[in-house]
This record gives sequence, structure tokens and C-alpha cells, in this order.
Amino acid sequence: MTDSILCGLIGTGVEPSLTPALHEEEGRRQGLTYVYRTIDLDTLGLTVADLPRLLRGARDLGFRGLNITHPCKQAVIECLDELSVDAERLGAVNTVLFEQGRAVGHNTDWSGFGRNFDRGLPGARLDEVVQLGAGGAGAAVAYGLLTRGVRKLVLVDQERERARALADSFATLFETAVIETADPGELPPVLARADGLVHATPMGMAAHPGSAVPIEVLRPELWVAEVVYRPLDTELLRAARAAGARTLDGGGMAVYQAVEAFRIFTGIEPDAERMYTHMAALVHSEELEAVR
Repeated sequence: MTDSILCGLIGTGVEPSLTPALHEEEGRRQGLTYVYRTIDLDTLGLTVADLPRLLRGARDLGFRGLNITHPCKQAVIECLDELSVDAERLGAVNTVLFEQGRAVGHNTDWSGFGRNFDRGLPGARLDEVVQLGAGGAGAAVAYGLLTRGVRKLVLVDQERERARALADSFATLFETAVIETADPGELPPVLARADGLVHATPMGMAAHPGSAVPIEVLRPELWVAEVVYRPLDTELLRAARAAGARTLDGGGMAVYQAVEAFRIFTGIEPDAERMYTHMAALVHSEELEAVR
């Protein structure tokens, strides 16, 4: 382990990301010289096809690792020498470690969701859970839920085939679980018998305001977990709280995936609660700035 670390984030539209600030501040607190750079494909005029060159360049420049986000999480796999078990199962990578001449892919999205769930919804019933969204974030969330023993998972997505493909891919990994799909129009009756709901679509983000879930289907017995974290308090969460439901914001998932990535990059266990407090402060400051 060295006390000087250079890392980065590759994806589109990543310049406003809070990840660099999270990593650099925790690195400073740990006594490291920690530099974290964004590599924004849009700003650089690059595409997913440039990933092999970008990874070679990062390795040659002495980067310790890279975080990978949309739209590169699947495409980056062919650039790597090895995958962790979870990254291979998910077919997606969000963290790359350069070590001993090899590029190793990991996925910390699923564990980030899992740790946030354990922290924020202890004792939540898991007999039947409905998940809205079966895209990249949805795959990680579904994996996190199933590893926690969800007995029945119902995947709801505008693209039914995408939900079916995700259900099929996990059916062989989690043989004791029942994994079904439903159309968005079937959400009210499906939620009527569910223990919990996880929202894993972009709806609710600052650029996509609103709620993908009808308010009238929310009830006190239903817990509601969110993946969106900018803003932390989405319209869905506010409506769920008003209905008396237990809720979980998406901030912890963002933090805990960064916590695990930090550990992979540095070999040091970061202070997760400190990083969570820092992230919440960053989001709050951002929201205040937006209303000025």
C-alpha cells in the first residue's frame, strides 16, 4: 500500500458527480494523498468504443483504479483480465483495480444497496418484494435483495422483455426464490400483497421529477426503498411517509458502493458513517444552491 493514490470515474455526464469529493475527503482523513479525477466521455468527445484505450492509458499513467458508470458497465468487461464472482454473476462492473499488471473488475453497486438496506430497514419483511426498474441499477438491486433472502421478487419494467431477461438470469443463481415479472399497469394489484417496494428507475431525479408509483397504492404495511439520491427526499418517499410507510432513501447506496470501492483501491476500511454524513451535506448544499 502506498500513501499516494490516483483514481478516476469513467462515464457520460460524470463531471457533476459527488464521488470524487467523497473519495478525496475520506482519503485526506485517512492520511493519504488521494486524487480522484472524472473522465467524462461527453466532455472529451469519446464513446464506449474508446474504453480499451482509456483503460490502457489509466494503467500507464499510474491510476490505482477506476469507477465505471453508465454506459460502460457492461462494455468494460472485455477490457479486463479478471472479474470478481459478483461482477461475473451480474455481468456488470463499476470498479476496476489495477494490480500486479492486471485489471480486475468488481461490482460494489449490489453490496452498496444491501448495506444501505440493512442499515435503514432492519427487520423488514422479505416474503414478497416488488422492484420497479430492471436496468443496470435494477440488476444490482435485485441481486442485493435476493442475497438477503427475498422469497418472491416481482420485477416491473416498461420493457417487459428486459425484466424477463433479468429474472431468467437470476433464476439459476437463486433457485429457492420465485422471480416473476409484471407490467407497470399491474403495479396496484401486485403491490397490494407485497411487503416492500424498491424503486430503481430515474424517475424522481432532479432531471426527471415525479413519482413512478401511484400514491393511492402506498400503505403503512409497505416499506419503500429508493435508489435515487439527488434529491435525497424524492416525491415517492414523501408520499410513502405520508401514507405511514417505512422508507429508505438512496443516499446510503451511493455511499456504500463508494465505501467498498475505496477499500478495494486503498486496502483501508473507510469510515462509512463519516462518508455518509459528508455525502448528505454535499447533497443538502447542492439543493440549497438550486433554490437560490
